[in-house]
Amino acid sequence: MIALIREPIGREAVVQRLRQDRDGAIVAFDGVVRDHAMGKTVRYLEYEAYEDMALKQMEAIRRTALERWPITDMAIVHRLGRLEIGESSVLVVVTAPHRRPAFEACQFGIDTVKKTVPIWKKEFYTSGEAWIEGQS
Repeated sequence: MIALIREPIGREAVVQRLRQDRDGAIVAFDGVVRDHAMGKTVRYLEYEAYEDMALKQMEAIRRTALERWPITDMAIVHRLGRLEIGESSVLVVVTAPHRRPAFEACQFGIDTVKKTVPIWKKEFYTSGEAWIEGQS
């Protein structure tokens, strides 16, 4: 499951869609909008993407993970548009028979999304705004 969405991410629905009876591990990274960054108070975020390319790159990350680790599946879901403090901005879920490959594939998934997928974040502070590039 690879998706760019403009509504809240349904974490449990994503997990249930991926989970199979052979899986002994479900690992999820849920990136959440925080109220501070770079010493500033954050009011909200906005995400934009080059959507066609982003989806292709997200699917390539999923395929690479499936080839590299003995996992059952991977989902990557990213929000676009305005997000409030506490909302999920990105969800990576990995299902696998065993925990180690699930953890490794999940970390690979989020790290690679942040580095390579054309999704841009703009932070809105109490004292201005800024586009953020390549930060975790």
